This record gives sequence, structure tokens and C-alpha cells, in this order.
Amino acid sequence: MSRPPIRNIGIIAHVDHGKTTLVDGMLRQGGAFRTNQAVAERAMDSMDLEREKGITIRSKNASVKWKDTIINIVDTPGHADFGGEVERILKMVDGVILLVDATDGPQAQTRFVLRKALEQHLHLIVVVNKIDRDTANPAKVHDMVLELLMELEATEEQFNATFLYGSALNGYVVRDPKDAPDTLAPLFDTIVSEVPPPNADADSPYRMLVSNLDWNSYVGRIAIGCIREGKIALGQNIRRLPHEDAPQTGKVMKLYGFSGMGMVEIESASAGDIVGVAGFEDVYIGETLCENDKQEALPFMAIDPPTLQMQFCVNDGPFAGTEGKYLTSRHLRDRLIRETYTNVSLSVQETSGNTFLVQARGELQIAVLMETMRREGYEMLVSRPEVIVTIGEDGKKHEPFEDVWMDIPGEKLGDVMQAVAARRGEITHMEHEHHSTRVLLQIVMPTRGLIGFDSYLTNLTSGEGVMSHMFKHYGPMAGAIPSRNTGALVCSDQGTSTAYALDTIQERGKLFIGPVEEVYVGMVLGESSRPGDLPVNPCRNKQLTNVRASGTDKAIMLEPPILLNLEKAIEFISDDEFVEATPKNIRIRKKILDPNQRKRARKASAED
Repeated sequence: MSRPPIRNIGIIAHVDHGKTTLVDGMLRQGGAFRTNQAVAERAMDSMDLEREKGITIRSKNASVKWKDTIINIVDTPGHADFGGEVERILKMVDGVILLVDATDGPQAQTRFVLRKALEQHLHLIVVVNKIDRDTANPAKVHDMVLELLMELEATEEQFNATFLYGSALNGYVVRDPKDAPDTLAPLFDTIVSEVPPPNADADSPYRMLVSNLDWNSYVGRIAIGCIREGKIALGQNIRRLPHEDAPQTGKVMKLYGFSGMGMVEIESASAGDIVGVAGFEDVYIGETLCENDKQEALPFMAIDPPTLQMQFCVNDGPFAGTEGKYLTSRHLRDRLIRETYTNVSLSVQETSGNTFLVQARGELQIAVLMETMRREGYEMLVSRPEVIVTIGEDGKKHEPFEDVWMDIPGEKLGDVMQAVAARRGEITHMEHEHHSTRVLLQIVMPTRGLIGFDSYLTNLTSGEGVMSHMFKHYGPMAGAIPSRNTGALVCSDQGTSTAYALDTIQERGKLFIGPVEEVYVGMVLGESSRPGDLPVNPCRNKQLTNVRASGTDKAIMLEPPILLNLEKAIEFISDDEFVEATPKNIRIRKKILDPNQRKRARKASAED
């Protein structure tokens, strides 16, 4: 019996352009689900955080059969902070579907992931999505994609990519926007006819690059990749070629293929198949699995360097251990090291017994890691993000710069330009949209200037400003950038907050807490309306006497507190503060809790 033909394809797009929804439609129309099977929307977003945030964080594999061809689909993240997922996943596929919003056109992450795909010389299919919207302009977006391909120096074949138009939500794709909507059949047919079969050699000894990892409590770590050479079978002896250590011999304990959205156990597989191999407990992404000692490792795509770093510390606050299960430095170290096994763009360094330096692509990537850990029962302290500084060829300090794209209301242009200039940003392109009051800006800005800028832009434009960014290069330090220009309301007593005390404190700034909440000395209760920290006591009660005059009591009207999520908390804190994350609460506190010690430390720092 001959093997059915195979097509391995990845789907790349900017955040919220409908990538996971399109995969849903492909799975449904490709027969991955039973007729009566209940399937949630965005089925590929299996993590709780992915469903809550509406973004893809971890790449995932699926498989459908269209006519006589097996189509292996890889869904990839669209946010640049998770670019490490995109870069390695492209090693498993031979073509990509570029999904572009019919209104927004190519965005920052579109440029990022497309550049990676073009560098790998992958076959390109462009799908202009959401053409059913009233604001859709598929003809304009078609030209914008072509301009982007020219900017990225695409080959002639890539520039002449097939364009399809459709609505992932409604489950159809057409070859011309004027055609009547039907199904996704044109997309499937285009994949089968245009994407080349895997570049694989079935007659050579087995060799595979590990591009992804999964974990199973029964068999341990599962190495996932596309077999480039040879065949593999259950029970076969194979070798692992680590990056630095000596080669290791092992046996294929379990072999998995993909069917629909799940992995199924199989007996054997051949070149071109995407499989999961269990047999090595210490296998890592980027390593090669092969058959004999004469074979060399397959090349692994270089990953863009991390640009931000933050300290992860053991929680030493008064409430430590009251809300979480995993508290010690050993727990923290093991969990962070385990994260690096599956996240190649993350690195961890132990700087002291209780402190770990985590380097990553961006604030969102670290915030997602923190949120995942606190939901697993961990407690931790995290410092303010700081950029990773290098020494350039000129012997001077260099810092990372990023390309920034902003879509803002025209009436806020002056305020935004002033804010960009204060953060050492340089506007390289400005475009006023036709028949609209909105302005598109392209900016080059130091990564330092972007820390906390997303929330600032949201407040400045009343939620109408949209920003995206991606790493550009390292360059000479851009000079001083102002940080938060307001102080903090710092708790001076431990106990339970009262409405009576908060009523007077709220006149001094914006509160992060409400009444009847446990607080401790050194905890940040809110943002002061003036520069400099202000000690406040939120635990005061009204002194009652047996003599009461009529009309002296006033009704207490508290403003709703600002509810902090991890991203907002990380953006808010200054250099002398920590974010305390536990399974139940997110708090902000001073690094030094005791006010007298804090004063001495400031004095010593000023003298230095």
C-alpha cells in the first residue's frame, strides 16, 4: 500500500487577524471532528491564558486529510514576544499561509513572521481575511502585501504568491472577492497543488531536527519534528546529538503521529512525516536525533537575542507562604529551568541563592510566564524590566532599538509626538488615512522607551491608540529617558484596610486596594498624585466616644480601586519596587520594606 502524499504547512499572522479561527475551520471541514462532536471555538488555543487573552502563545500541531493528501498544520504565535516559537516551527514546514486582515493590512508582527518565512525560502500563500466586514478593502491590502514583499526582498516566486480572500469566521475562501462564498475547498486545493512535498530522503538513515517538545506523565519528554531522512520504528535504537555534550544512545519507547488535534501512537514513520519521539529524558529543542554515529547534526535556525531581563526572587514578604504551594528557591529554580526546555528564546541565570535573572523578548512573554506559574501555585517577586546592554565594536555601550507602528486619533498626534520624543523615539514615517481622522506613525525607539509605554498610550488616547513593535537592531545608548514621574502611596502599618482610612488617602492619589484587604508595611497601596513616595496608614479606624453630635458624620464614598493585572503592575513599578505574584493576589511592594532602612539606602545611594 503506497503512502498518501503529505503537505506540511504553517500559518503565520499578526495578533488577532483570525489565524486560530482559520485553523478551526480547516479542522472542521477537513474531517478532524466527528459530526456530533462538541468543539469549542478556537480549539487550538488549549491554554487558559490563550483563551483569555485571545492570542496564541504556544505553537501546536494538527492534521487533516483532504481527498488523498494528508495536510499537517502548525499554528504559530503572532506576537513578536513569542517569536522563538515561530522561528523553530518554520523548520518543520515547506510552505506558509500568510493571513492578513482585510481592513488593517500587514502589521508589525506580520512583517516579523513573514521575514522569517522568506528567509527559509518557504512557499507562500496569502489569505486576506475578514472580507465580509463593512470596512474591508481587499484590493488595498493586496497592494500593501506586495509592497511588504518588495521591502523584504522576496524572490520572484514568493512575490507571485497566490492570493485568496475569505472569512475564517464564516468558513469560506474564494479566489476573487467578487465570487460567491462557499467553503474552504479553494484553500485546501491550493495547498495540495502549490505547496511542495517535504524535502525528504526516505532511503538514507533516519535523521530528524527537534523543533518542539511535549511532555507526558507516562513517557516523559516527547521530541517533535519533521523526519528529513530515513525511517523510524517503535523499539529502534537511535542517537541524540546534543549541542555541547557527548552523543547519547537510546531507544524509541513511544512513537506518535498527529490525527486531527491529537497525538496517536504509531508503529513507524518515514521521511516527511511530523512525529513525536519518546526515549530521551533530556532532549532539547534544536538537537538532532539520528540512526548511527557517522551522521552529523542538522543546522538549527539562529534565534533573535532576548532584549529584556528581570529578576525573579523568592517571596520574603510578611504574607509569604499563606497563598501558594511552591515558595523556595529550589522550587523557583526548577520551574524556570523547566521553562527553558520548551522556550528557546528564554534564558535563566542564577545570580544568588534566592534571585534568578530571566532574559526574554518582551514584557508580555515574562508576564505570561509569571501568570502561568502563579496559577500553578508559585509565589515570587519580580523586578522592573531592564534592557540588556552590550558593548559594541566601538567599545561603547549599545542598547536594543525597535521598529514601532502606531495607529492613533489625529487630534492626539501632538501629545503622542511629544511623548515619543521624551522617550528618545524618532518618527520615520507619518501617513494620514484617507477619509479618516486617524494617523499612522512608524517610529524607531529604544526598547527602554517602550517599557510602560503601552499603558501610557492607552490612557493618552482614551483607549483608541494601537501600538505594535518588533526588534530592529542594537545601537549606541540614546541617553536618559524619564521614568514614572509620580510617587507611590506606601503602607506604614500592617493590618486590615478600612473605608474610613481609605476615604482620606484617596484624596492623595489613585488606590490599588479597597476596604477589608490585608496590607503590610512597605506595600504600595496606590499611585500618588505628586512626585515622591508618601507613607499612609490604611488601617485607621474612627475613634468613637459616648458623645455624638448630629450631622458630623459624612457618608464615605470610595472610588473603585484600579485592579492591576501582571502587565500593568510590571509597567508601573519603579527600580526600587517588586511585583509580588501569588495564586490569589498581585501586589506591588518596596524592595526594602522597612521605611528606616529604605531611607538609609537612599542616602547611601545618593552619596555614591
